[in-house]
Amino acid sequence: MTTVRLLPVTTEQECLRCFDVMHELRPHLAAPQTFVSQVMRQMTMGYRLLAAWQEDRVVGLAGYRPTENLLYGRFVYVDDLVVSGDGRSLGLGARLLTAVREEARSMACHHLVLDTGLGMALAQRFYFRQGLLSRGMHFVETLSVEETAS
Repeated sequence: MTTVRLLPVTTEQECLRCFDVMHELRPHLAAPQTFVSQVMRQMTMGYRLLAAWQEDRVVGLAGYRPTENLLYGRFVYVDDLVVSGDGRSLGLGARLLTAVREEARSMACHHLVLDTGLGMALAQRFYFRQGLLSRGMHFVETLSVEETAS
């Protein structure tokens, strides 16, 4: 196996190279350019995207953002964590999560927070093994039938 490098995504071209892997996690993202536009817009609000590169191919991603609230104080919220189907079981998810955790610590954040679906038993097992504990439930109300990513 070739070396996998973890590098921040900073350009539209790098972001476009991430689409296929992100699409595995977010299949509702149908158009690559729409994905790129949204990620670039989110980056202006603090979102960061870390890519795991195997040679010239993206094989994993961690999308996250530093934020703050009264519950957790300063924390990093992991929006997206995905490893391509053919890259799973190689420890890439753990490497990505460790890199985000280290960055959170360097920013003096008090917590690392993420959500996962109630039916995602394998993901939940992975998060428990990584030291994350379930502390609540996430509630959502859809306010519009239109896509909010436009």
